[in-house]
Amino acid sequence: MADRGRPRAFDRALALRCAMEVFWEHGFAGASMSDLTAAMGINSPSLYAAFGGKEQLFREAVDLYRETDGGYTERALSEQPTARRSIEAMLRDNAAAYADDTTPRGCMVVLAGSTYTTRNTAIRDFLIEKRGHTTDSVRARLDRGVAAGELPADTDTAELADFYVTVLFGLSVKARDGAELPQLQRSIDRAMSAWPTEVRA
Repeated sequence: MADRGRPRAFDRALALRCAMEVFWEHGFAGASMSDLTAAMGINSPSLYAAFGGKEQLFREAVDLYRETDGGYTERALSEQPTARRSIEAMLRDNAAAYADDTTPRGCMVVLAGSTYTTRNTAIRDFLIEKRGHTTDSVRARLDRGVAAGELPADTDTAELADFYVTVLFGLSVKARDGAELPQLQRSIDRAMSAWPTEVRA
């Protein structure tokens, strides 16, 4: 039986994009069902029919974010020719996106679960897992840099990955607090000055 509450021209992809922006701006806990349905142009029964509920909608929205607006990290790590250039591009590209006022400021994966209760620990754990994937990806890129002779053989890539991911996530928080791109760039300059002495150019 057709869902009478759903518009005939229901565009699931567009509705998901709209939901993503609500979650990005307000976080999981702060995004009410009325906020979501208003942005998506559907009613609550239609939301449940299309996405299974708020939590599943959020999970899909996070995956969409990582594939689109939040995809700078993976692109930098895979496309840049050296480990150093990968890390620097990751920081600078994300900083520019975080400070862009045409979208909500900061990183959705960092900020959307900053407040939670015992009722949504599953969301907290989901976001912790996603952030952990970022750290793992950075460490893997640093490991490749060690293997290529771009970093000293004794580089602690786990520690270095933690450091640069902490900088990355901190840039997100600063951007949400209103920091403009030049300030974020200065922090990146300082972070890159901590890069280990390279074995070769």
